[in-house]
Amino acid sequence: MDNWRPLGAIFDMDGLLLDTERPAIPLWTIAGKIYGWDVDSETVIMTLGLSGVGTREIFMKRLGPDFPYDKVKEEYKRLYIETFEKVVELKTGVFTLLDRLYSLKIPLAVATSTRHNYAFEKLSTAGIQDRFDVIVGGDEITNGKPAPDIFLLAARKLGKLPSECVGFEDAPAGLIGLHAAGIRSVFIKDMATPSKELLSTVWRCFNDLGEAVQLWD
Repeated sequence: MDNWRPLGAIFDMDGLLLDTERPAIPLWTIAGKIYGWDVDSETVIMTLGLSGVGTREIFMKRLGPDFPYDKVKEEYKRLYIETFEKVVELKTGVFTLLDRLYSLKIPLAVATSTRHNYAFEKLSTAGIQDRFDVIVGGDEITNGKPAPDIFLLAARKLGKLPSECVGFEDAPAGLIGLHAAGIRSVFIKDMATPSKELLSTVWRCFNDLGEAVQLWD
C-alpha cells in the first residue's frame, strides 16, 4: 500500500483549502447574541463539515428546542457574506500541493457542503477555482456529509473509481464520508479532532496540505 499513488484527488473546501471556518466561528456567537442566545464555539466546531440538516440537529440538541435556529442562521449568513465577499484567505500549503498535482496531471475535484454557485464564488475570490476540474456542491446530492454521496459523485465526475482517488478532509464528518465511499482519506489537522476510532480508518495524516506532496514522491 505504501507504493499506491492516487489517480484523482478530492478536496473539502472550507477549513481545508480556504481559511473560512476559524474566522466564521465568532460570527455564530455574534448572531446568537442578537436574539439573546449564547452560541459557544464548541457547538459550532461540532458542526464543521456537516450538511445543513446535520448542523441544525447539533444546534437544537445542544441549545434546546427553543433555540431560534433559522433566525440566527440568517443573521450568521449575512455576517459571513459580509466577511468573505471580497477576501478569502488560503490555508497553508494549498499552492504547494496543487502545483505538484498539476505537474502530474492529476484531475482534481472539490466536494463541499456549500451550495455549488456559492462554492464557485468563494474559490474564485480566493483565485483557485480554475485549478479544479470538478466542483460538487451540497445542493447536488440528497444526503450530505457524513454520507458518502458527495464523494462518490465527485469521483464519478472525475471519471475515476473511488478506489483510485484520495480525499482530503479536516473534519470528522468528511472523513466518515470518505471511508464510507471507499476512498482513501487524508486528514489535515485543523480545529476538529477525530476520535481514535475514526483516525484508524484514515490513510494518512498531515499538519497542512503542503506536507501531503510526499504522497506523490
